[in-house]
Amino acid sequence: MHPNALLDLSTELLRAVLKLDQPADAVVSAFFRRQAKLGARERHALAETTYHVLRHRLRLQHLAQSGSGAIERRLAILGWQGTPGVLQSALGPNEQQWLQHVQALDLSTMPDKLRHNLPDWIAAPLRERLGEEEFMALAGALNEAAPLDLRVNLLKSKREDALAALQAAGIAAQPTPYSPWGLRVQGKPALNKLEVFTSGAVEVQDEGSQLLALLVAPKRGEMVVDFCAGAGGKTLALGAAMRNTGRLYAFDVSGSRLDALKPRLARSGLSNVYPAQLAHERDERVKRLAGKIDRVLVDAPCSGLGTLRRNPDLKWRQSPLAVQELHGKQAAILASAARLVKSGGRLVYATCSLLPTENEDIAREFSAAHPEYEPLDAAKLLAQAQVPQAEDLVSEGFLRLWPHRHATDGFFAAVWQRR
Repeated sequence: MHPNALLDLSTELLRAVLKLDQPADAVVSAFFRRQAKLGARERHALAETTYHVLRHRLRLQHLAQSGSGAIERRLAILGWQGTPGVLQSALGPNEQQWLQHVQALDLSTMPDKLRHNLPDWIAAPLRERLGEEEFMALAGALNEAAPLDLRVNLLKSKREDALAALQAAGIAAQPTPYSPWGLRVQGKPALNKLEVFTSGAVEVQDEGSQLLALLVAPKRGEMVVDFCAGAGGKTLALGAAMRNTGRLYAFDVSGSRLDALKPRLARSGLSNVYPAQLAHERDERVKRLAGKIDRVLVDAPCSGLGTLRRNPDLKWRQSPLAVQELHGKQAAILASAARLVKSGGRLVYATCSLLPTENEDIAREFSAAHPEYEPLDAAKLLAQAQVPQAEDLVSEGFLRLWPHRHATDGFFAAVWQRR
């Protein structure tokens, strides 16, 4: 494709994504479906440019105020992640001169906000919690792309065998440092055609998400509920940990999310999973199972700000009001799910958020309102699950994963046992 045409497409894609009225990944996918003639390298350039602009939007918009032409074209030029030669061929002499001028500016002298690229309402509580130096380290990590983590399905393979299969296919991978089930792959290799993937031996899942399943620690033959199962990544990890015995209910209010679980479930070889759509958190099914369940995982709907490495648009699409509304929903879902747990059973509340209002605040409110639930120390539970350096993953008894410290998404989990 001619360089000019590619830069025009990048401009068009950015114009659609920066409306911020839909998730960026959905906008990019729909755009590529309409541009069926694009090759893999061209798609990569367009997608990576789009995500780079979303990550560094505040700084790039500031820099793009100089120059001329459509603002989205200027952003595409500044954020270009394709071959440098393609960009140079697409630019006129004035644009080339402008780009050289902008690239020569010293980023370290820019205002704070243009360096961390987070809205104030997200930056303030994180800076207060972490202090200046660590906050900037977190902001830097959130602006990097995430690696690709895989969970080895122990029903079908051993970690070393899956690793050997990836290496035989020319894919560099290494064991994850904390999860005994995980492999970390660099770059974005196409896995979906590989036998190790199609056979169900590995599944894509962030290491942090694997650690949540290890905290639930379901045993063979138990009754377990994944209360907000979504597309079922944690459901599959729990089912494998149960060695395909017992009963594992995958509940969600979204039928389309549960539909996305079906092909993954078929690959996994699990037959102990029972997906079911709930009308709301107080659904009849919840009443029928009250007090009967050994372990309940509540991976609550949340702001998703722990996943900014993958979904940088969330920092611009979320708002303090939305987080406030989520707090009420999270508390209601946790209280309802808690009714399922039997005496001596385990309850785990988790989010992929970095904000205390969705995490520690919810856990402490629940503990205060439910004296029948005894908080458990996540470090002890992770150590029992053979997770190395478990104490490095835990703060005040809660699992607290940070992208800059642990190279995972940002996750939180609190654990209780019903007395």
